Amino acid sequence: MSERRFIIEMGMGNDQYGEDYTKAAARAIEDAIRHSAIPMFEATGLSHEDMRVQVTVGVARPEAVDCAVLAAGLPRGRAEVRAVEGGLNVVNPDTGKMLVVATAAVEAFLPKQG
Repeated sequence: MSERRFIIEMGMGNDQYGEDYTKAAARAIEDAIRHSAIPMFEATGLSHEDMRVQVTVGVARPEAVDCAVLAAGLPRGRAEVRAVEGGLNVVNPDTGKMLVVATAAVEAFLPKQG
């Protein structure tokens, strides 16, 4: 059965002190979904389980992201998370510590309706 994307949200998150790519990615995902409300489930009687959620996070070191942890943290639907190269690392010149910046695109798909 083919699907249709019905929402895409973008977000940005960071970890200022721990150099934790998964934490920065989680904050980017939270930023993306924080502004979304999808009342169509109540209006149509569709189940959230019918929804496939596809998340792409961009960070400078994609291999450092725990995608399974991020997928488990999504509140609705069947989640898939993948990490790709993107985002940004910024070094604090005073301390030498790195600030990790992540971006996220959260897309939701439903089966085509009659």
